[in-house]
Amino acid sequence: MLPRNFAVIVVVTFISVLCYAKQRQTKPALYVADALNLIDAYYVDPVEPSQLLSAALQGMTDTLDEHSSFIPSEALTTFHDSINQEFAGIGILVEQPEIGKPVQVITPLVGSPALTAGVMPGDAIIRVDGIDVSAQDIGLVSSQLKGPVGTIVHLTVKRDDAEIAITIPRATIEMESVIGDHRDENNHWVYYLATDPQVAYIRLTSFGDKTVKELEEVLTQLDNRFRGLVLDLRGNGGGLLYSAVDVCDMFLDEGKIVSTRMRGGDVNESFSAEPGTLVGPDKPVAVMVDGDSASASEIVAACLQDNHRAVVVGVRSYGKGTVQEIMPLQYGRSALRLTIARYYRPSDKNIHRLEDASVDDDWGVRPDPGYEVAIDDATLEKLVKRWREASYPLLADSQREIPVLTDDRSSVELLENEQSEPSIDEKAPADAARASETISDGLLIDPQLRRAVEYIQGHSQLNEVPGEVAA
Repeated sequence: MLPRNFAVIVVVTFISVLCYAKQRQTKPALYVADALNLIDAYYVDPVEPSQLLSAALQGMTDTLDEHSSFIPSEALTTFHDSINQEFAGIGILVEQPEIGKPVQVITPLVGSPALTAGVMPGDAIIRVDGIDVSAQDIGLVSSQLKGPVGTIVHLTVKRDDAEIAITIPRATIEMESVIGDHRDENNHWVYYLATDPQVAYIRLTSFGDKTVKELEEVLTQLDNRFRGLVLDLRGNGGGLLYSAVDVCDMFLDEGKIVSTRMRGGDVNESFSAEPGTLVGPDKPVAVMVDGDSASASEIVAACLQDNHRAVVVGVRSYGKGTVQEIMPLQYGRSALRLTIARYYRPSDKNIHRLEDASVDDDWGVRPDPGYEVAIDDATLEKLVKRWREASYPLLADSQREIPVLTDDRSSVELLENEQSEPSIDEKAPADAARASETISDGLLIDPQLRRAVEYIQGHSQLNEVPGEVAA
């Protein structure tokens, strides 16, 4: 055979393989396109093609696990804001008690432009930039309050039957994921227990882009000036895998942290601690978890438990042992959130709770023997109230309650992660001393925290720590 003929055969074969592969990829898409065209042409009412496409993509991901989903363009910015822990707006928490009635301010956030401008809990938002929004849906009102940093929002609110005009500059609102036990007189977080200042207390509300830096700063500031440390992961639904790995590394000099396995069960990545810690090995650590502690929270709890670096206190965690990756669609205008791997604790035990899993199977993170402590609904309600009044000082002086936030997030303007807290830049007008009195009884109302402190008191090597800790 002539070399020229052989080359032609190779090229034709290569093109044929490409065409076959392309046909296999496009054939399913043609079915979807045909359905879209038929609906567009014959359905009794007009339908936006973009809505049909979004519904089709959502339907695909609905057949997968509960953590895979389609993220449409209108929700993608909100998703990234939650992970990045910052977004642009005026900084208010809002609700709409009744559809068709004005959106109401629950509270301005600490350090927010809204707080500085004089927005108060209970204000009803009547107009935004001169547009009547008194009957608009909370999502529409929220979108009008957001905008580029440095731009101005002209609000008209109704307060005690009077209409008040307020001008507010938009700013970057940062959401803290590392919070303390209570605030001081300047509304800065205090990372020691109010009723036992020799015990450090740190609550992680999420694992975002800034969590590692925030925790490093707090631990550096504390500088091991405590008998022991309580790391509270209750209610923390997770976040970034690498953030959880770095948090674990702050407590360990060595040891395996977590491994991930992709399709087929082969180990994809394995993470281990590097020398050096921010918490001394002589300092006892108690990690608190509950049924809402998931994903990255479970990585941290399982890692410190398996490496015998901490005792786990509370109740069994949620059991979400999967890794999701955000894959862009439409040139980045929308995205797929797909489960691509499962992760395993240092002992190689499974964390993920499968649909048919029983209570006796290996999943989640169980408290250590003797440290399983349940909380009844009444106690949980008091505990949530205590956390929220510490996070939002104005609520300590008002009769308003923060509603339970859901995945819908539509009740929150500028607080896209329901368990993240705003940054603290300035003092709020609330009486901080009074707020401190309200939340200083944490050990009295929280049996899980009491058990964690008992562990620290029984395992700390020092009878006391330097006096400046209690200052």
